[in-house]
Amino acid sequence: MQTLDAMGGANAVPSMGAATDVPALRAQVGEMVAQMAASQPPPDYSGVKKSEIQIPMRDGKSIRTVLYQPESGAPGPLVVLYHGGGFCIGFPEMEEGIALEVVRTSGATALSVDYRMAPEHPFPGPTDDSWDALKWAAANASKIGADPSKGFIIGGTSAGGIITCVLSHQARDEKLSPPLTGIWLNIPSVVAQSQIPPQYRDIMTAFKQNENAPILDRTAIDFFMKWYAPVESDPKHSALLWPGGHKDLPPHLIQCAGLDPLRDDALVYTGVLKEAGVPVETIVYPGVPHGFDGMFAQLGATKKFIADRGAWFAKALGKK
Repeated sequence: MQTLDAMGGANAVPSMGAATDVPALRAQVGEMVAQMAASQPPPDYSGVKKSEIQIPMRDGKSIRTVLYQPESGAPGPLVVLYHGGGFCIGFPEMEEGIALEVVRTSGATALSVDYRMAPEHPFPGPTDDSWDALKWAAANASKIGADPSKGFIIGGTSAGGIITCVLSHQARDEKLSPPLTGIWLNIPSVVAQSQIPPQYRDIMTAFKQNENAPILDRTAIDFFMKWYAPVESDPKHSALLWPGGHKDLPPHLIQCAGLDPLRDDALVYTGVLKEAGVPVETIVYPGVPHGFDGMFAQLGATKKFIADRGAWFAKALGKK
């Protein structure tokens, strides 16, 4: 089984905060993605129809969303996904792996949302776009070949996990119809460091412990937050502080990395959800950094991550 050290360890990936500004980082990431794509087989879309749709937003604009549908069969569950990238970089195809998987294994329709990002659209723009897209998806499910009564899951990675966490509460409070049936959070943050409640300060040590970790270190976090400019006390950024609490949320899968500054967000939130009576399965992958599954495809931890995620989604969408 390969380890992170065997693949270059901390030297394999520079800090995301090394760029001078967001356009420079977008260019850097674009080059890296192109290199990775060139070294791997092309995506397999067999049995899946991939297309793009435009979803209207509250300001009269529209955003690109990538749609994945089964080539045949009756309408199935609906899965809406939100990519990571610190609210500043990224694109919907970053969640293509899970989108293709749920289409093939569960007959689901998957939407991956291209919310508008900072600095052009700072806080709370990305979350507001994502909420508008979720409401549109719920209201227009039949038009895209989905039946949310068979399952309705939202999920995301990193910044997309923050968005998903917020949306899970909004959906509950605003009685989204059909209701959500599952939440997937991958390497999320649930509270800004400045807003950690006193009872958790002594146990949330990962931010300091892993401040120099590869991929996402303290410099990178500061870089993204500079441009995103959140109000740190606002529950739209720190969902742990949600005024209505966390009771009656759907079942969760939370996946986190041991070498991640955000690791303890996932662990503390797990305890909070359990106290609120929410079913939650949390899996920690020791010794690997934030976003390892997207950067190190051959790691044993990545293969376990994908298998764990697939098993939960299959069960949550009715495929035992």
